[in-house]
Amino acid sequence: MTAAVAVNVRKGPRRWLRSYGVMLRWELTSLRLLVPVMAAVQVLAGAGLAVGIGLFRDLPDRDAMFLATGTAVITLVLVGLILGPQVIAEQKAAGTYDFLWSLPVPRTAAAAAWTTMTFLIAVPGMVAAVAVAGWRYHLNFHIGWSLVPATMLTATTATLIGYALAHAVGNPMITLSITQVMIFLVIGFSPVNFPAERLPGWLDRLHDWLPFEPMATVVRGALAPDLASGVGRAYAVLAGWFVGMVAINVAVLGRRG
Repeated sequence: MTAAVAVNVRKGPRRWLRSYGVMLRWELTSLRLLVPVMAAVQVLAGAGLAVGIGLFRDLPDRDAMFLATGTAVITLVLVGLILGPQVIAEQKAAGTYDFLWSLPVPRTAAAAAWTTMTFLIAVPGMVAAVAVAGWRYHLNFHIGWSLVPATMLTATTATLIGYALAHAVGNPMITLSITQVMIFLVIGFSPVNFPAERLPGWLDRLHDWLPFEPMATVVRGALAPDLASGVGRAYAVLAGWFVGMVAINVAVLGRRG
C-alpha cells in the first residue's frame, strides 16, 4: 500500500504542481536579470507605440481606440511569440538546452512555467499601453471580467505558437530569423492596430483564419465593446488555434523524448 501511494504521488497532480513550481523558480532564477529588463522594455514599448504612431497625424477617436487596444495586444503577443523562441535558441547555442531537457520534470509543467513567465513580462506592458493611450487620447475603456479570459487566451496561444516553433526548429539562427519576420508581419500586416477593411481583400480574408486578428478582436471586445464585432467567432477561431497549438506542442515535445 505504501509503495502504491508513493508511486501515485510521484506521478500524480502533486508531482506536476511541484515540478511546475521548480521550473518556475528555475526560469525566474536563470532569467533574473532579463525579466525586469524585458518587463521595462515592454512598458516602454507599449507606451511608446501608443503615443508614437499618433505623432504622424491627429487621430479620430475611433482610430485612437484601435491604436490603444491594438498596442495592448501587440505587447501580449510579441513576448510569447518572439521572446520564447529567442531564449530557447540561445539555450541551444550555449549548449544548455539538452541539460534542461534531461531534467526529470513533466514537459507540460515546464511549458506552463514558461507561459507564466510570459504573463509576468507582458502584462505590465499591456497595462502601460492602455493607461498611456487613455491619457494621451482621452479615451475611456470598459474594464470588465471579459478582459481576463481575453488576455489569458491571447497570451497563452501566442506563447504556444512560439514554444512549438522554438522546439521544432533545430537551427538557432533560423529560429531567430523567423522571429524577426514575425515581428514585421504582426506589426505591419496584421489588422491589430487598424481595421481589417484597410487591407487588400485576399489578405483580409486570410486574417479571418490567422490568430492575430482574433486576438485583437477578443481583447478589443473586452476594452471597447462598441468597436469590436464578431467577438464570438474570434473566440472560436482563437480557441481552435489554442487546441491546435497544444496538439502540436505535445507532438513536438513527445518526438524529442
